[in-house]
Amino acid sequence: MSGLLDGKRLVITGVISESSIAYAVARLAQQQGARIVLTAYGRPTLVQRLARRLPDEPPVVELDVTDADQLATLADRVGAHLDGIDGVLHSVAHASATCLDGGFLTAPWADVSAALHTSTYSLTALATACRPLLAPGASIVGLDFDASRAWPGYDWMGVAKAGLEACSRYLARDLGPENIRVNLVAAGPLRTLAARGIGGDGPAFEKEWATRAPLGWDPADAEPVARTCLALLSDWLPATTGEIVHADGGHHMIGS
Repeated sequence: MSGLLDGKRLVITGVISESSIAYAVARLAQQQGARIVLTAYGRPTLVQRLARRLPDEPPVVELDVTDADQLATLADRVGAHLDGIDGVLHSVAHASATCLDGGFLTAPWADVSAALHTSTYSLTALATACRPLLAPGASIVGLDFDASRAWPGYDWMGVAKAGLEACSRYLARDLGPENIRVNLVAAGPLRTLAARGIGGDGPAFEKEWATRAPLGWDPADAEPVARTCLALLSDWLPATTGEIVHADGGHHMIGS
């Protein structure tokens, strides 16, 4: 299939390396005909270097999803490059080391609240910031990790992801009358910066996942997850909202 996103205008957050899911989404989206704008947090020159490696170098705008001033001006800054938005990828999550790897009982509230702000509330904040430019039929897609279980090492990030799942449902409810869809993609473990805290012993966790997943799993390949995101960003699922689509090789449905 080609031209899946012909004419679509996308805002993509979370490009921080070539191994990131967001980078794979950006690359495939351009190959499928989309025009994109990337956002950069903290290190815009890094994202600009990555942007130059994409098929067509996209513009980059700065965005800290916890900064109210930057959110307030986001629509204007994106609007300098796109005359509307048909899709948004939310690929933002962060928790300090105190909140991960056995720190659930000891993490201070300041660190927990920062994790929830960045990883959960930011979905609503980003959607609201983009809302003036969102076209009817637009799609907001967030990246998730199955929050129905307590994973080793994931701790407060697991709580944040559970909040993200609830947040996406309420957003889907409130933006649905504007014909805007909100869905999440629950990925299996990938070797990205954001996934370092998942599973404690990374190699063993990856091996177990690949063994149990009926379709197998390659933690070095973000493209299957990116393709799932593209499907949700396209017009091919117009009646799907408030959903969590698993792109994990089927691991989530296998009993223990």
